[in-house]
Amino acid sequence: MNKTNDAIRNIAIIAHVDHGKTTLVDAMFRQSGLANSETQDRIMDSGAIERERGITISAKNCAINWKGVKINIIDTPGHADFGGEVERGLSMVDGVVLLCDAAEGPLPQTRFVLQKALKLNLKPIVIINKIDRADARPKEVLDEVYDLLFELSDNEELLESPVFFANGRNGICGTDIDNLSDNLHPLLDSIIEYIPAPKYDDAEPFQMLVSDLSYSDFLGRLAIGKIINGSATINEQLVCVEKDNVKSLRVTKLHSYDGPTYHETPEVFSGDIVVLAGVDNVSIGDTICTKENPKALPRLTVDEPTVAMQFSKNISPIAGIEGTQLTSGKIWTRLEKEALRNVSIRVERNDDDSFTVKGRGEFQMAIIIEEMRREGFELCVGRPRIIFHRDENGQKTEPIEFVEIDCPDLYSGSVMDKLSKRKAKMSEMTYNGDRVKMKFEIPARGLIGYRDEFLTDTRGMGIMNSWIKGYEPYKGDFPSRSNGSLISDRNGIAIPYALFQFEDRGDLYIQPGEPVYEGQIIGLRNKEHDLLLNPTRTKKLSNMRASGKDEAVTLTPITKLTLEQSIQFIKDDELVEVTPESIRMCKKILNTQARKMFEQRGEVPHYLH
Repeated sequence: MNKTNDAIRNIAIIAHVDHGKTTLVDAMFRQSGLANSETQDRIMDSGAIERERGITISAKNCAINWKGVKINIIDTPGHADFGGEVERGLSMVDGVVLLCDAAEGPLPQTRFVLQKALKLNLKPIVIINKIDRADARPKEVLDEVYDLLFELSDNEELLESPVFFANGRNGICGTDIDNLSDNLHPLLDSIIEYIPAPKYDDAEPFQMLVSDLSYSDFLGRLAIGKIINGSATINEQLVCVEKDNVKSLRVTKLHSYDGPTYHETPEVFSGDIVVLAGVDNVSIGDTICTKENPKALPRLTVDEPTVAMQFSKNISPIAGIEGTQLTSGKIWTRLEKEALRNVSIRVERNDDDSFTVKGRGEFQMAIIIEEMRREGFELCVGRPRIIFHRDENGQKTEPIEFVEIDCPDLYSGSVMDKLSKRKAKMSEMTYNGDRVKMKFEIPARGLIGYRDEFLTDTRGMGIMNSWIKGYEPYKGDFPSRSNGSLISDRNGIAIPYALFQFEDRGDLYIQPGEPVYEGQIIGLRNKEHDLLLNPTRTKKLSNMRASGKDEAVTLTPITKLTLEQSIQFIKDDELVEVTPESIRMCKKILNTQARKMFEQRGEVPHYLH
């Protein structure tokens, strides 16, 4: 790498969830003079789920021009479940902007993404954001950021990194917290000054590393990535180098980023992040180069999946009413497409016409399922299960996570009790007024199904974050959900009279008038073991006069479980049924008699009638 392209800078914005990455990019858009950005917000969160939930799910590229230099910006997710998106984004940049909330400070995902960046020797610019918060403590947070840098790297030069205090929403920043500029110009100047220009070797042929895939109705398949060496024009014959194969490509157009979109260009140069249109059969991690000099780059590597879930077609007797994509073949095609553009996902076909999807966490799986249901799919998914490994001695190992909990001191006893039963070990405990911050190490399987319990135990006032530590020897078994399920024993329509009789049996999840079927889970029992019920039972009529008049039953209002709550709720022998309009839960074996036969063989948990 003997030359640099000084007309380009490539940076990624990295931070914890909701620390203001996307809002800062909006302000950079506005102040760099991009058209239409004055009236838009959260330009980079283009997905419907992203805008609804206020989070970034997939890394996205954009570009601004500042003082004659093109700055390619990658907005990365802040949630650890989308770590594959972070790794993919960081493969294209030469520096990062580390954003930290002035009140919350560095949180687990701050550590997660910063660790990835420092391993790649990327130069950071530190921004302490949201200094207008009433509880802001910017100077303390800056000290915490320095501590984190010391912990993750022994490079003392990192302490010389530029530091800015900012209010991203208002688009202002400065190096002196008491004397801020009324714009982001100092930050943009620092990016050009401090972030190194992309390097390349002028003796090497054209090489582009594919870091993302997309699709356009007008242009077809799109390959997105950074040009490591050389340049290319639309007339050149290009090839794709896979792991052990070289195949020719028919590239119809070359594009370069301009704002959140891209425009056609006759030639692309080293260091730029570009889009090739019309390419087929290209995977993330492949190298695109010229036919005369097919030379592969090191493939993009990401952390291995830690969680697996089973996907299958909808087994419910009322399947096919709400969705349009119903067959196993269509589900498999959709999952293969997901694995193509999501580097952290693995999909496998099973012998029983079901599919195993492996990923980073249950939240990542829930997002994939939510996207599929919005596309018209009906499917059933099983409980997330941890992927175990074997070490060199043949010993069983499992993923361990660091957990950081911030909750009122009043509820800390309940939290410690629940986590200790799940094999968690406390490593640190600090008090801040009436709140307490605790750090644990816990098997990843111990967190499955616990997050909702945690919110209930802390009355919604607790904050829990986790990040992966690595694989350690198996910690032993521990109990999962102790309460049984309330199960419908027949098909029909739920009747108010029947549901009223069941309210003392547990918490119901269905309402009167909803269709129910044999094997469907209609509630959580307040005792151990499952219980069969008839939610379609009506009051028997007779010609005997009653001593008093009949009164209409009044049912307790119910709270419908969300998709994530349902996934965490179910046991190993249960499924979540997902359709475009409904989320239900059921047993893997719907028929009551068939379940009894399996019970006698000891293949499913015992049922109490």
